[in-house]
Amino acid sequence: MRNNLVVNKIKLINAAAGFPSPAENYIEEKLDLNKYLIKNKESSFFVRVSGDSMINVGIFDNDILIVDRSLTPTKQSIVLVSIDGELVIKRLVKDRSSNYYLKSENNNYPNIQLNSNTDTIIWGVVTYVIHNLR
Repeated sequence: MRNNLVVNKIKLINAAAGFPSPAENYIEEKLDLNKYLIKNKESSFFVRVSGDSMINVGIFDNDILIVDRSLTPTKQSIVLVSIDGELVIKRLVKDRSSNYYLKSENNNYPNIQLNSNTDTIIWGVVTYVIHNLR
């Protein structure tokens, strides 16, 4: 699943949000997206999103997520989870009673209560989302 994200023919320049600097137009180096997006190379992989349950946090249908298996999820982490064999992307939430559940970031989808009746495996923590600007 891991892909090599090295792009060889992109000029990397700094872009000011205010007024441009003509001197910066001459900065050039290879852009290695692994360097910027992958912190743990051996434990990271890519997942393509299917569905709209996370649109309120900027994760859309057909986006690519970078997931890191080496990170320990904390409350409020966005995680890739297997629930009874089905992979889902949700926010891990701990309520005041110390119960954990998976929260959709779209009000059209219900939360999923985690309990001993479901086979739940957290595959990893989502670290980045890659999508087109629409």
